[in-house]
Amino acid sequence: MSAPPDQRLLSAALRQDGHPRRFRRGQALFTEGDRAERVFLIEHGCVLVSCTSPDGREIVLGLRGSGEIIGEMSTLDDEARSATALAMGDVDAVVATGATLRRALEDPGPANELIRVLAARLRDADRKRVQFVALDTLGRVAERLLELTERFGEDQPGGEIRVDLPLSQEQLASWCGASRESTVKALSTLRALNCISTGRQSLVIHDLGALRGHAQRRG
Repeated sequence: MSAPPDQRLLSAALRQDGHPRRFRRGQALFTEGDRAERVFLIEHGCVLVSCTSPDGREIVLGLRGSGEIIGEMSTLDDEARSATALAMGDVDAVVATGATLRRALEDPGPANELIRVLAARLRDADRKRVQFVALDTLGRVAERLLELTERFGEDQPGGEIRVDLPLSQEQLASWCGASRESTVKALSTLRALNCISTGRQSLVIHDLGALRGHAQRRG
């Protein structure tokens, strides 16, 4: 998913009545099945959103970064949390009550911003469903690496882009809708083609154009 839609008014409302909190790496902001009335504005850091399959496997739904709001669905529909949000590193967030969010949404400005955020997430989910059918594993892995690059990458000398993100191969495979073995094979292929190099909790993109080409590879 590309950068989140502008939500300055909504963010300002949450900051006004919310309180800052730091979550350490591996700490859950909220847990699937919980009932809670809190919403989170991520100020800095990366949060992995996942749910558990009936057989107990972790299913990665996506990543959320700076400027994004999470936890709003349970606040709006009063249902249990449908996913777990886990800090992938130190995360600074503003934590606000559901009442704060609902008051903010009485104003058309913040309400329209949240509608655009939810619409963007729905479009992104639809796009990924198409990719699961149309792209082979190499294409899906390349797509997820592109998303990481666009959202969390830092430009390096020589035109390279570095992403520092503690995402395991199992989590990447789940996010791609593929097995760990096929995901590892796809990463190996991209390394052999000099599109990327990988290190411990890091990724460097050497050839962004080539990576985009592989992201269009059909199954």
